[in-house]
Amino acid sequence: QVQVVESEGGLVQAGGSLRLSCAASGSIFSISAMGWYRQAPGQQRELVATITRGGSTNYADSVKGRFTISRDSAKNTVYLQMNSLKPEDTAVYYCYLDRIYGAWGTIPAYWGQGTQVTVSS
Repeated sequence: QVQVVESEGGLVQAGGSLRLSCAASGSIFSISAMGWYRQAPGQQRELVATITRGGSTNYADSVKGRFTISRDSAKNTVYLQMNSLKPEDTAVYYCYLDRIYGAWGTIPAYWGQGTQVTVSS
């Protein structure tokens, strides 16, 4: 039905930058909202940022001014540009796709496989 590929995260020094992407494919007509969540060891998964099909964005307070979410709806891809990274940003980052409409039907929600981002001090 749908294939979702997240880009690799990586190891970056504090103050550095990293860009994540999440691309969906497979006879997709549209995707409602797209977003990123993260989960640090021993902690619950938390919202990082979301973007609607119309382009409205929402950010966690902890990343406002440092992270930017964007999407290319024609490519069914969502991006997360992360600047001024801090050690506390270290986590597994998951893309989230809300309501995927395709030739095969509708998927209410889809989580990416997750990618590790590690920020060293």
